Amino acid sequence: MEAPLKFTAPNITLPLGLEIGHIVFHALNKVEITLCILMVITLVFAKPKGKSSFIIYGIIALILILQTLWLFPLLDERTMQVIKGTAKPYSNLHIIYIVFDSTKIILLFALGVILAKQNLKTE
Repeated sequence: MEAPLKFTAPNITLPLGLEIGHIVFHALNKVEITLCILMVITLVFAKPKGKSSFIIYGIIALILILQTLWLFPLLDERTMQVIKGTAKPYSNLHIIYIVFDSTKIILLFALGVILAKQNLKTE
């Protein structure tokens, strides 16, 4: 929600909005990495039944790695091109980011449901 809303604020120029977005998205990425590490620790200690929890976690972690090491550098480069005025008119990078994030949300929900069901059955 933050990304498009910041551009509606008075006196926010495109370069300033893009620089704010750069800072926000990289900060959120660091939070996600931290939570991903905490999740693997939690999964190791919780010892969920079956492989599905670990497979879902692995897919979430893979998406996060792809975002961090592949997509964010491309988005950073595009941001600099837009600020300089040299960017191509269209890029599908933001759509890829939205698909990745949406997939993570769905998988996190599924993981939560699976783990909740397992915990309810054992009690």
